[in-house]
Amino acid sequence: MPEPSTRDFYDDLAPDYHLMFRDWDAGIAYQAEVLGKLVHGHLGTGPHTVLDCACGIGTQAIGLAGAGHQVVGSDLSPVAATRAAAEAAARGNRLPTVAADMRGLPFRDASFDVVLCADNSLPHLLSGEDVRAALLGMRRVLRDDGLLVITVRDYAEARRTAATPPQVSETRDGQVITFQLWHWHEDGEHYDLEHFQLVPEENTWQIRVRRSTYWALTAPRLTEFVAEAGFTDITWHSPDSSGYYQPVLTAQRARA
Repeated sequence: MPEPSTRDFYDDLAPDYHLMFRDWDAGIAYQAEVLGKLVHGHLGTGPHTVLDCACGIGTQAIGLAGAGHQVVGSDLSPVAATRAAAEAAARGNRLPTVAADMRGLPFRDASFDVVLCADNSLPHLLSGEDVRAALLGMRRVLRDDGLLVITVRDYAEARRTAATPPQVSETRDGQVITFQLWHWHEDGEHYDLEHFQLVPEENTWQIRVRRSTYWALTAPRLTEFVAEAGFTDITWHSPDSSGYYQPVLTAQRARA
């Protein structure tokens, strides 16, 4: 069997993505509040034009749109991007979305005040060439002094573990159990992830398994890539300092 692509992974996960949250709407509000504070601290209160270039089903984009920002979402998965727009509309927000690879963003130069790449999306790119292409594209669509926001796993810590702890979420039909298994490659930097969801169904459990591959990019390595792409004022914000659940990198587009 051929290895599944990243698009396949998220196309398949999109209908169930919200099941990883105890309360997805609460997660939307919390992430918008935390990320909004970072944006306001760098660029002022706004509103700002924001590109969420790995929007998924809209966990960050919907909340930022609800806070008054002009948000556009793009995602490699057309299924996820379509759901993000629909979920935003159901909550009274406008969120234009497009299916697009972050290595080839289909937007004009200097179109946005902020480019967001959250939820450990960037490490799906498995080579330095691909990471550079994505970051150069993000820089291209940012205005001068525009803000780049990336959130990733703490891979310095994650390399010492093999998986994330199981998560249990409550749904109207019962509990959903989510967990991951990581299978490291010989290079010690890449790993294949198996994502499991156990979903209650008619007095039994349905087991859903999705697979993808990641590059365990550490903070120093990612900092190097961001600097090479022409960003300045590169700062890491820990979960303790930002309130976000992952480490957050912020940087600004240097003036041409």
